[in-house]
Amino acid sequence: MSAEIERKFLLPAFPVAELDNNEITLVSKQYIYQTYLAFSEDQEIRVRQLVDSSGLSHFTHTFKSGHGMVREEIEYNISEPIYKQLLERTGLIPLEKIRTTVDVRGLHFEIDEYKQVDLLVVEVEFPNVEAARLFVVPSWFGRELGAEEEFRNKSMWVKLQTTR
Repeated sequence: MSAEIERKFLLPAFPVAELDNNEITLVSKQYIYQTYLAFSEDQEIRVRQLVDSSGLSHFTHTFKSGHGMVREEIEYNISEPIYKQLLERTGLIPLEKIRTTVDVRGLHFEIDEYKQVDLLVVEVEFPNVEAARLFVVPSWFGRELGAEEEFRNKSMWVKLQTTR
């Protein structure tokens, strides 16, 4: 199991000006369809279909444990038939988002635009806790969301299942 160290922030708007003036550089864009298979208060098992800008899909299975800035994570690729078999006849609605990854001086920021929820966030992953604590938050970021339960993907997904 490896540690995922990340901080998550609200974005008031997509950083178009920062892209235009080359403060940030576009790395990739993908569509993500995320479905939870099981979860508890501090653990979750999910699958994802990730579609890149050329239309190619790949699929992952992920286990996460913990809360806050540092969480344990195991993630690996699965085949499309396994992905479909896991979701077959569940009736579950995936959480849909567009992820735009940008580079800022060697650090990747992942901007997520949620499709079923009016929300735009940015996540920054770090190699260690010290780097996360020393991170200087850019002026175009909004407030930090890391400790707010309502902004966790799992919480938004659960709400989506109950509002259909």
